[in-house]
Amino acid sequence: MGNCWFRGSSYINRVSTAKSETPKIQSPSERDRSDESRLPSNAREVEAMRLDSAARNPLTAFSFEELRKVTNGFRQDSLIGGGGFGRVYKGAVGTDGPGDEPLLVAVKVHDGDNSFQGHREWLAEVIFLGHLSHPNLVKLAGYCCEGEHRMLVYEYMPLGSVESPLFSRVMAPLAWATRMKIALGAARGLAFLHEAEKPVIYRDFKTSNILLDHDFNAKLSDFGLAKDGPIGDMSHVSTRIMGTYGYAAPEYIMTGAMPKTKRLQTQIKLDHTYRSGG
Repeated sequence: MGNCWFRGSSYINRVSTAKSETPKIQSPSERDRSDESRLPSNAREVEAMRLDSAARNPLTAFSFEELRKVTNGFRQDSLIGGGGFGRVYKGAVGTDGPGDEPLLVAVKVHDGDNSFQGHREWLAEVIFLGHLSHPNLVKLAGYCCEGEHRMLVYEYMPLGSVESPLFSRVMAPLAWATRMKIALGAARGLAFLHEAEKPVIYRDFKTSNILLDHDFNAKLSDFGLAKDGPIGDMSHVSTRIMGTYGYAAPEYIMTGAMPKTKRLQTQIKLDHTYRSGG
């Protein structure tokens, strides 16, 4: 589920066409949600579920009409990218303080596949990013859950994803110091997830999901495949294989188990990409 967030003359986003294998998502509340009827169908039910999950970050529940206006009616000139989830549009939302500048946002619109699994992946992002906060995680500003509409509203990341400058054939290669800054930021984001009181297994760590602000600070995005990690005396959790081959640890690909001692293996894969890409 690669995400692309910027389109302009300097950076050209690549849109991943391969979709990750359908996962079994578990949200931080650790409740059994195998029954489709138990998934929230409106903002009130989403907020009730977030409270059950000890949500810490305030999120705005936008209406479909509000986001339609924010994106100028989802016009083509507001489109900045897309991925497995759907299209992404640039917009600006008002802030609470008088005289404050509007907040630039990226609105990720579900592609219309309102399947049970698609709804669960959307909900996983709302739950995880509504609870987690770190300088190297993308900030979720809000969401829309109205009728058949499912959208996510993120802070806007002006330099798009790492994938664009790394693999572009027309741009100058990233400076080595910039690459290391990005790698360090991404590693800090992963370390935060793994060392949290309730660890989180990201499961979709790849260059298209590492977004960059105007100073090349890296932020992890796209938590649709995230899963609660092992806690207490648990040595590992077992999951269905998912994500992008070439980025996941080989022992995870072979066994489906995520041991505590192996979860940073993906950072080695990122380093290899940095050495060979661009």
